[in-house]
Amino acid sequence: MPITGSPERPGRDERPGRDERPGRDERPGRDERRRGPILTAFAPGRVNLIGEHTDYNDGLALPFAITAGVTVSGGPARRPRMISVEAADLGERDEFELVDPGYAPGWRAFVRGAVIELQSAGYALTGAELRISGDVPRRRGLSSSAALEVALCLALLGIAGRAVTDRIALARICSRIESEWVGAQTGLLDQLASLLSSWGKALRIDFRTLECRDVPLRLGEHRLVAVDSDEPRSLRDSGYNARREECRDACSRLGVHSLRDADLERAAQLPPPLDRRVRHVITENRRVDQAIAALTSADMGRLGELLNASHASLRDDYEVSTSAVEATVARLLAAGALGARIVGGGFGGSVLALLAPGAPLPAGAMELVPGAGAQLL
Repeated sequence: MPITGSPERPGRDERPGRDERPGRDERPGRDERRRGPILTAFAPGRVNLIGEHTDYNDGLALPFAITAGVTVSGGPARRPRMISVEAADLGERDEFELVDPGYAPGWRAFVRGAVIELQSAGYALTGAELRISGDVPRRRGLSSSAALEVALCLALLGIAGRAVTDRIALARICSRIESEWVGAQTGLLDQLASLLSSWGKALRIDFRTLECRDVPLRLGEHRLVAVDSDEPRSLRDSGYNARREECRDACSRLGVHSLRDADLERAAQLPPPLDRRVRHVITENRRVDQAIAALTSADMGRLGELLNASHASLRDDYEVSTSAVEATVARLLAAGALGARIVGGGFGGSVLALLAPGAPLPAGAMELVPGAGAQLL
C-alpha cells in the first residue's frame, strides 16, 4: 500500500473541508444535471456454520450469507475528484479527495481504505457521492465490517464503470481494508462468504487453495437462529490479533508453514496455551467435513453435536468465549436447541443455534435464511 493516505499518518488530513473553499457552484439544478445515474450495491453479512479461526490457518470453513447486509447507493460526484459519503444510520458525513484521502477513524476508515486499496490494485476510480445504510447488526459476529467493505468496493467500481471479473481478488482487497485501515488482522472468510455465497447454500472454503464449492443447506423443518449475547465486541480491541500471533508462534515451533500441516501428537508437545490453540484448529477442520456429511445425510442431531463440540473447543482450547456468551449458550440448550456455539471472532457477539422443528423462536433471536452473495441491484 502506498504511503499516501496510510493509517500510520493519522491527523494529516486536517485541512478545511472542501465545502469551505470559495467558488463552489451552489446554483440549484446545475450540479444535478451533471450527475450520472444512481446505482445500488448490496453486500450481505454472514454466519459461519462451522470452521472458526481456521481461515488464517489455511484451514476449512463452512459459512453462508444472510439476508441482512449493507447497502451503498450513489453516483458520480458533482466534483469529479471528490468522494462524499453519508452514513445514514449514524447521521454522519465525510468528504475527501480521491487522490489523497488521508486517515480518519471509525466508519470513515473503511471508505478511505476502499478508495486507496482499489486504486493501489490498479482500478481507476472517479469521484463519487455515496450513501451507506444497513440492517446487519454491528459488533455481533455477523460480519458487518466485511459487508461494508464489499458494498463500498462494488459501488465505487460500478460508478467508475469498472467490471469485477475476479471476486477472490476483490475479497483480498477488502481484507486489506480491514487489516491496514481498521486494524483487525482478519482472514478471507467473511469477504469470500459475502462475495461468493448462493441462495440456500453454504460455502465450503479451503483456505489453502481458495477452492470454494456450494453445499446445499437443507434443514427441513429445523431452523438456524442467531441470538445476541448482549456483549458487543471489536476484533481490533479483543484478543483476536493475539490468537493469530499465537498460531504463528506455534507454526514456528513446529516448523510448518501453517497449522493445516500440524498433527495432534506434535501439538501436544507444545507449551500451553499453544498446544490448545493447535488442537482447536486441527479438530475444527475435521468438524467442517463432518458437518457437510451430516447435512448430506439430513442428520440434524449429528449437526447439533458438531456445533456443541465446536463451541466447547472455542471455549476451552481457543479461549474466545465470555461469561455472557456462555449464559446465552446455556439458555438456548436448556430451551431445546440441538446445538449452539459462539460465532465470529469471539469475545462476545452472537450465538448460533440449531432449533428442532416446532421449537419456539427464542426472545430476540434472528432467524437465519441463507442468502445470495453481493451484487449490484
